[in-house]
Amino acid sequence: MAVALTRQDEFAVLTLNRAEALNALNAETIREISEAIDGAARMEVRALIITGAGQKAFCAGADVKEMVGIDPIAKKRKAELGQSTFAKLDTLRIPSVALIHGYAFGGGLELALASTFRLGTPRAAMALPEIKLGLMPGYGGTQRLPRVVGEARALEMIMTGRTVRAEEALSIGLVNRIVGEETRLEDAIAFAREFSGFSLVALSYAREAVKRAFASALGEGMKTEAEISTLAFQSNDALEGITAFIEKRPPNFVDA
Repeated sequence: MAVALTRQDEFAVLTLNRAEALNALNAETIREISEAIDGAARMEVRALIITGAGQKAFCAGADVKEMVGIDPIAKKRKAELGQSTFAKLDTLRIPSVALIHGYAFGGGLELALASTFRLGTPRAAMALPEIKLGLMPGYGGTQRLPRVVGEARALEMIMTGRTVRAEEALSIGLVNRIVGEETRLEDAIAFAREFSGFSLVALSYAREAVKRAFASALGEGMKTEAEISTLAFQSNDALEGITAFIEKRPPNFVDA
């Protein structure tokens, strides 16, 4: 299984379980994440903690090799699958905590952005690097990142693809706290216990009220992102970027 759902004390723990692939997101992994979120919703728990197996990555993003040869319609459906799966965290009755260690790139950061809270270890490294492949985020990054760090910082991260380390992520609000490398799960549980004893009804209403302050156009924004990211995928530069990544060489973009 690419995803494991377990219970630790009063919390559900969703673990991306493809350490050999840096917990990259292929279509099957996304479907398993969807099923795991549904499973957590049925459990009598107080919060969901999302983490990645191994020591190198929370989630290194989409599996680039899976993009080769797919047509635009399939690309759009894949974007919509990722969006709808991560959006389940918005309506999950319990809060969610993304526990980021190592890389959280592309779809991995988008999964973290969909969570209620984000915690990072000192080695955490976050980026939306799709622009380097001639692409753009497609699992909600263009819509959620500005809501978290503001438009200017979001545009900088998306348009440069640069990596943000733990301390900077904390300073711009991308993560809520920095936790211990070796004690990260225990620290995440301790963090969750700061709110898990409160009424789930009140917590749910509070989350909804805050989201309504920003998210009135989120659904339309998601549709626009899926359409525009599909257009980006059809470009010559996207093909070149993906090919260069697989061939382990610098891409030669021609702006077409």
